Amino acid sequence: MATTKDYRDFILEQLNLLDNITCKSMMGEYLLYYNGVLFGGIYDDRLLVKIVDSNKKYNMQESIPYESAKPMYLVGDVDNPVTLKEIVLDTYRDLKK
Repeated sequence: MATTKDYRDFILEQLNLLDNITCKSMMGEYLLYYNGVLFGGIYDDRLLVKIVDSNKKYNMQESIPYESAKPMYLVGDVDNPVTLKEIVLDTYRDLKK
């Protein structure tokens, strides 16, 4: 099942507290970048972020984005833009090191 454009638009709206978010389409799903760094994606109408040390504190559930992929964290609270911003910033900080 591919991600719907409505769900993509909803997630991008929820991420509007951050400047420099970009979204690239890939095989029916969407890769998400912050300041040019890939931090996660939207897969099957689910927001997933890469697993890094600094985002473990959010106690998110691991999930597989697609068959044979590495596990990522499933962001459960997509309705809270402030929490989303913190998750993205924490993930980004570890990835840009």
